Amino acid sequence: MDAIELLKQQHREVEELFEKFEKAGEGKPEVLMDLAARIADNLAAHATIEEKLFYPSVYVGPTMEKLQHAVEEHLSAKRVIADLLEMDPADAQFKAKVMVLQELIEHHVKEEEKELFPKVKKLMTKEELAVIGEQMEVMFSELIQSEPRMQVPLETDEAAPLP
Repeated sequence: MDAIELLKQQHREVEELFEKFEKAGEGKPEVLMDLAARIADNLAAHATIEEKLFYPSVYVGPTMEKLQHAVEEHLSAKRVIADLLEMDPADAQFKAKVMVLQELIEHHVKEEEKELFPKVKKLMTKEELAVIGEQMEVMFSELIQSEPRMQVPLETDEAAPLP
């Protein structure tokens, strides 16, 4: 699958998880915790494949500034995820914290899809995007099986390095 299409698909999947969390509303704490964990796992794995494979592959000229901004946004999201991992879902602030995470992610997704991805499409061939996409799919599949959210607290000191 094309790298950009894979990322967009993952964006939609996380949006669906946020919707499920909203609909769960005053649900049981364990349901809220399960959904928050699924959101955190998906975001952690997604950020990892972007930071380790996609961003380094497209870190040239017109995208450099956007990517520097993107890794800072990832850092903000990771800090919120790290906070959530330490919270009890019955805590009054838990849902508020998930909503803040959702807002951060919606903003990040909008910028990627409207600004970064069109630039990347001009820089790379379909074949290059397909090769990166395959690598990203493999890495994501491996990561998602290992509770990637548990790595997040170790990644909150500074933004991921870019080439």
